[in-house]
Amino acid sequence: MDRENQETGHTHTISVLVENKFGVLSRVAGLFSGRGYNIHSLNVAPCENPQFSRMSIDVNEHGEKLDQVIKQLSKLVNVVEVVDFRSQPTIYREIVLMRVMFGESRQEILDLCNIFGAKVLDATRDALTIEISGGEFRLKRFLNLMQDYDVQMMQRSGKIAVVKPKD
Repeated sequence: MDRENQETGHTHTISVLVENKFGVLSRVAGLFSGRGYNIHSLNVAPCENPQFSRMSIDVNEHGEKLDQVIKQLSKLVNVVEVVDFRSQPTIYREIVLMRVMFGESRQEILDLCNIFGAKVLDATRDALTIEISGGEFRLKRFLNLMQDYDVQMMQRSGKIAVVKPKD
C-alpha cells in the first residue's frame, strides 16, 4: 500500500452494510453514544443494491474496545455486514469543500490547487470555492498550507473506504 492509502492518524474505519429501514442510523449512533465511544466521522449513502446503505464510520477506539464495537454492531437489527479495515489492504478517500477569500493571494491559492489537484468549482471577485479529494496525508498537507489564507468556510465529508481487490 502506498502511504496515502494507509491510515496515518489514530482513527480506524469500519464499513457497515445496513438495510434501508427507518431508525437504523439512530440505533447505530446510539450504540456508540450509549457506550461512550467517539465517532470521528460518519457517512451513510445507498450502495450498489438500493435496498441497502453503506455506513463508513471512523472511530477513535483501538484494540479491545474496537473489537467490542464491531461485535456489538454485528448484533444490531438491520445490520447485514460489518467490515473491519484494520487488517486488509484498503483505499481511503475524503472530500473537502472550502470557500477562500483571496485578496492579493489569488494566484498563490490557484498554484496550490494545481499542485494538489484541487478543483476550483466557483469564483467571484473576492473568493474561490475549492474541492479537493484524496487520502488523509494529502489532505492534511493541503489544509495545513491553506491555513495561511482566509478560509471562510470548510466542509469535510469524512473518510470513506473500500477494500482493494485481490490480484
